[in-house]
Amino acid sequence: MTKIDDCTLVLFGASGNLSRIKLIPGLFRLDSLGRLPEKMKILSVGRSDVKESAWRDDIKSMLDIKFKKNYDAKVFDRFIARNFYHANPPDDENAFKRLSERLSDASTFPQNLAFFLSVRPSDFASIVDLLASVGLTDETKAWRRVVIEKPFGTNLETAQALQKSITKHLKETQIYRIDHYLGKSALQNILLTRFANHIFDPLWTHEHIDHIQITNNETLGVGERTQFYDATGALRDMIQSHLMQMLALTTMEMPETLSPENIRAEKIKVLESITPIPLSELKKHTFKAQYGRGKINGEEVKGYLEELGSPTSVVETYAALKFYINTPRWKGVPIYVRTAKRLHASDTAIAIKFKKAPLSLPVQADNWLVISIQPKEFTRFEIQTKIPGLDTKVRTVAMDAPNRITGDESVDAYESLLLNLMQGDQSLYLHINEVEASWRLLDPVIKAWNEDKSPVFTYPAGSADPAESKIIFDKPEQFWRQSIEIGENKL
Repeated sequence: MTKIDDCTLVLFGASGNLSRIKLIPGLFRLDSLGRLPEKMKILSVGRSDVKESAWRDDIKSMLDIKFKKNYDAKVFDRFIARNFYHANPPDDENAFKRLSERLSDASTFPQNLAFFLSVRPSDFASIVDLLASVGLTDETKAWRRVVIEKPFGTNLETAQALQKSITKHLKETQIYRIDHYLGKSALQNILLTRFANHIFDPLWTHEHIDHIQITNNETLGVGERTQFYDATGALRDMIQSHLMQMLALTTMEMPETLSPENIRAEKIKVLESITPIPLSELKKHTFKAQYGRGKINGEEVKGYLEELGSPTSVVETYAALKFYINTPRWKGVPIYVRTAKRLHASDTAIAIKFKKAPLSLPVQADNWLVISIQPKEFTRFEIQTKIPGLDTKVRTVAMDAPNRITGDESVDAYESLLLNLMQGDQSLYLHINEVEASWRLLDPVIKAWNEDKSPVFTYPAGSADPAESKIIFDKPEQFWRQSIEIGENKL
């Protein structure tokens, strides 16, 4: 267990949903597991003038809702004693000076400071400026770290502008760009599945793999996020961050060690080795669509344009892209990345299809390795075996391995990432080079899609992948891998 320095977590946006639902309950869980430093403190910063006692009462209500009042009273008392509140009204010119003065009380607040900016992305740079103006980013006597949530810009230009602004005050080692997907245990399992099992490495090449699919599909629609989503789209919302990280973990070379520096270095290398999509062949490499009216679990639901209240939007709720990695390992292997709202099933998975066996048989099925991230954490390997009898026939046999078994510790992604923050472990946080590499690949596609005002293909809510999306496949026999069945449960 890595030793963690005593520290103070300063939580901006403390009254927001992320803090209430994930961060504060997550910190409580870490405390209950004995993972927080003994003297660690949490200073919640909000716009409203709230008494500390009232804030602590509010924390109790958050925990009551999250844990249904089922928690240890001693742990609760210890956790509540860690929590403080600081009002930072937007109209107070001296707000950050007062914050600095309060944090300078070393008898209460350990001087190693981590600032979690659970605020609007447009506020990241200005808050870092203000923290620096009162000396709170200075590491002369103690470490200082700043967490920012995605999106990291809305394109390459804005990502670089944000980077330029915050690096006036922060070194790259102080910046923690959080993508909660990387905190998921099943996603971290990709690396260990690959590198802890020597049987896979010789197979993990273009000589044996036909193609790879990186998938995130949901039955949910955009809900109340219509305006945000129409300014963002599926490509920016999911692929630029979450799915490109899944791609990197699946295809990166083995790092020298599992140190944060070595893991990030290999992810950067593989992302920078992806061949840009040729705009002259955009329709062979990309496909976009919107969901229309349909049924989800038997219930009639509106189409995207109806929810938005605009008949002219060409923003995609379904996006599929084809990439190639320009390295000896992945020569000629297509990697298909797709994400969608309002499909017939929800799943996040990596599906690897192996090439046909050299032995010619009357009927020959496919070999697949499927790593399911959600709704269940599962690994399936499909092979062909002989059907008992006089004839030479084969059938697919699935070897299923749950990644989580009874008694395993259940850890939320944010709990894992908060612990890494306090440990100073950046392996599950994004480096600026990863962010820039993703934007360089996707910016031209986003621009071309935005400029194309022709009507977008529509698929009924609750349907499978549009048949038209197969245009990006290299071979006619390739198809979208759907959910896998484990007993009566779909993965």
